[in-house]
Amino acid sequence: QVQLVESGGGLVQAGGSLRLSCAASGSIFTINRMGWYRQAPGKQRELVAVITSGGNLNYADSVKGRFTVSRDNAKNTVSLQMASLKPEDTAVYYCYLQSSGRVYWGQGTQVTVSS
Repeated sequence: QVQLVESGGGLVQAGGSLRLSCAASGSIFTINRMGWYRQAPGKQRELVAVITSGGNLNYADSVKGRFTVSRDNAKNTVSLQMASLKPEDTAVYYCYLQSSGRVYWGQGTQVTVSS
């Protein structure tokens, strides 16, 4: 069993910054991909940023240049540094991990950006 625990969400004004962190624990053998998705009210869950085991990065176009994903392989953690936040970034952010063909999700952390 794999557990993902997120932290760092909250309320911030437009233009501000937040940092999300996620720690994975449990029976983890190989992490293929780890990163973040988000879901805004009334919308589908969408990819924000992921990083592969080889260090390749994939960002949503809407966050390129503003968000930075990073990973600590030794600690099985992934972080998302968010800058220049916009009201449209408001969503529940979910930590995501893909390992040995299975996908795991965190419980989600709310990010609210006020205008």
